[in-house]
Amino acid sequence: MMIISLGALQSIPEELHEAAQIDGASAWQRFWRITFPLLLVSLAPLLIGSFAFNFNNFTNIYLLTEGRPPIPGAQTPAGSTDILISYTYRLAFEGQRGNQYGLASAVSILIFLIIGTISWINFRFTRALEEVSENV
Repeated sequence: MMIISLGALQSIPEELHEAAQIDGASAWQRFWRITFPLLLVSLAPLLIGSFAFNFNNFTNIYLLTEGRPPIPGAQTPAGSTDILISYTYRLAFEGQRGNQYGLASAVSILIFLIIGTISWINFRFTRALEEVSENV
């Protein structure tokens, strides 16, 4: 992420900042009106990918705590440190009343819908950012 951020910062033409400075823009205005929008064009897909990856951070949770300690009185095998994907795994393979494949698949579809919706919104936003870079 740092390498892409530095590359995106270096790809912004210095002439844009010089022209804005000549026009009387402050450093704050130059950042928000020039640097930040052009930086987001490169970083928005990276941010979407890292967000989707964090939804699937199963190995960290399972190796450290296995989603434990269990939540007292929970109807399903939910743990205090579970995330959606580790909760789905526990539903499918560690259920107390047998394996709950149906509920696990429903939670998987829910995870897909959450990630898909956020990705769709961000890609729409990214397309708007690409229009910004075309106008520069």
